[in-house]
Amino acid sequence: MLNRKELEDIAAIRTNGGYFVSLYLNVNPVTNTKGDYLIHLKNMIKDIPEGDDKKIFKKIKGDIEKVESFVIGNKRKFKKGLAIISSSEKSFWKEYHLSVSLKNAIIVDRTPYIEPLLDILDNYQRYAVLLVDKESARLFLMHLGEIEEYGEIHASDIPGRHKKGGWFALSQNHYERHIDYHVGLHLKDVMKKLESFLTSERIERMILGGSEETVVRVREMLPRPIDQKVMGIFHTEMFANNNEIFEKVKPVIAEFENKRQRITVSDMLTMANKGENAVIGIEDTLNALQEGRVMRLVFVKDLKDSGYVCGNCGYLTKQKVSDCPYCKGDIDQVPYLVDLAAQKAVENGAQVEIIYDNKELLNAGGIGAFLRF
Repeated sequence: MLNRKELEDIAAIRTNGGYFVSLYLNVNPVTNTKGDYLIHLKNMIKDIPEGDDKKIFKKIKGDIEKVESFVIGNKRKFKKGLAIISSSEKSFWKEYHLSVSLKNAIIVDRTPYIEPLLDILDNYQRYAVLLVDKESARLFLMHLGEIEEYGEIHASDIPGRHKKGGWFALSQNHYERHIDYHVGLHLKDVMKKLESFLTSERIERMILGGSEETVVRVREMLPRPIDQKVMGIFHTEMFANNNEIFEKVKPVIAEFENKRQRITVSDMLTMANKGENAVIGIEDTLNALQEGRVMRLVFVKDLKDSGYVCGNCGYLTKQKVSDCPYCKGDIDQVPYLVDLAAQKAVENGAQVEIIYDNKELLNAGGIGAFLRF
């Protein structure tokens, strides 16, 4: 799973006169029904400039062959986007299988090219999940439909419960305060590590889990800036595995996202109706994409539409035309116009947001966009 610390570590790697090959490839099965990504890959490889120094191409030849072989032989792993960073000189290989589309590119440089991965971290929401009790805590990150545990915190010095009777019971209240003191220290340690994690990973949303008593106490201890990031709570046992926690957290996220998405659609419809920086409907949205004005593309999940695409420049339209009005290239009919629109938005540096089950947006054509200008 993507995380900023790992990417920063990768960016800091240097070779001793060698090079990195960084591949970004759109492998979305909807828009690559015939495995077209292989053709794109081969064309990009052909276009790698050797320049005047043919030694560069010789140095990366092994990486290029390894990358190409991997893409050909591992299509069952693919989601929508594939990123690979390789350096034979450093014996380095890193692959990312992503649930978002990527703009096709091969970059050859002395350092790894990670900008598209950083963009995904910035543009697609991530959620910190803190599962905590009086003696331990577990920290998770959820992103793009995956969950990963990032660490555990244990307070091994918390004393056990006082079980003896008789005169020992006279000190019970003092003993309970002693336990409470240690629990407080543990939770303060948890808060400190949580704050560091949220800051380093630039996470703006968080979910709290654990017993009702502990969750209440933790929320009371949260600094206001962190408390404002809490978007929901859930209850489960500390020993729950990743999948169990994922299933507990999903409805919390869904409820929050549904509320946020309703606001997004309402704002977009209002702005479009006022003639401000937003459009609604497939035609106006495609026109804005072609003009490079789309800042955020918004459409209903599983929205299907057919139309036409220029095989040369990627111009998209609902209207049947004999040739491309921009480059005079050949026009092909396609049944997945919305997916191509999403890919074009990614290539233009725009965000893409998928809306789940919103009748207002469906009634307005199912698609729209916030504009840069």
